[in-house]
Amino acid sequence: MKARRQMKIQEIITKEAIHTQEELADHLRLTGFEVTQATVSRDIKEMGLIKIPTPDEDYRYASPGAAQPINSSERLKRRMRETVVTINDSENLIVIRTISGNAQALADLIDKANWEEIIGTVAGDDTILLVIKPLSAVDGVRQRITDIMG
Repeated sequence: MKARRQMKIQEIITKEAIHTQEELADHLRLTGFEVTQATVSRDIKEMGLIKIPTPDEDYRYASPGAAQPINSSERLKRRMRETVVTINDSENLIVIRTISGNAQALADLIDKANWEEIIGTVAGDDTILLVIKPLSAVDGVRQRITDIMG
């Protein structure tokens, strides 16, 4: 019975975006499996299921091998929304303050975005320095960051 149930769990999480254990238990009940949340929790642990981000800024269950990383622009958007505290600029520099411990990861995503106006980034623990060229592009870059953050 457990093997059949776990096969059904695999099928469900492959076809549906399942966000909670209770949601998974409901799907199992609809297909004829009498389960409790505790049983589902044990199955999730035994199967090694993980939660992965979805494009709509939520998380869902998946098999470790099936985890598809979200694209880099989505990662950049999510990281900016979750970690940026302030944005300031002076001349051709933009300074982004983040929650402590997040600046380097965000700077890496900015570097990978390959914005042609950003000629370099320097990141500490909670501060990123963006070097912008030409000077006239600073407002546009700052606006793009603001737009990404929503």
